[in-house]
Amino acid sequence: MAIYMIFLREGAIADPEEMARYQATNRENMGQHKLKPLVVYGSMETLEGEAADGMVMLEFDSAEDTRAWYYSPEYQAASEHRKKAAHYRVFMVEGL
Repeated sequence: MAIYMIFLREGAIADPEEMARYQATNRENMGQHKLKPLVVYGSMETLEGEAADGMVMLEFDSAEDTRAWYYSPEYQAASEHRKKAAHYRVFMVEGL
């Protein structure tokens, strides 16, 4: 069953240099894991509730693959730059 990792950016990027570091580091390490980017900051229209400033959705084959990527030393190091750059909500959800 597919698992989706969703990153909701809540507010503008506070530190563009940290975000650039995050993006560069993350791109270098994605190829080691089984993931498929489905949405990467596409155009958004909020229909209800608070609008997110941006959204990324990644698809994984399993919860184990999702956790292996998220908790990998490479991603955890990269995520420190993301956390300095902007506030995000991050969650994984099971597909149908």
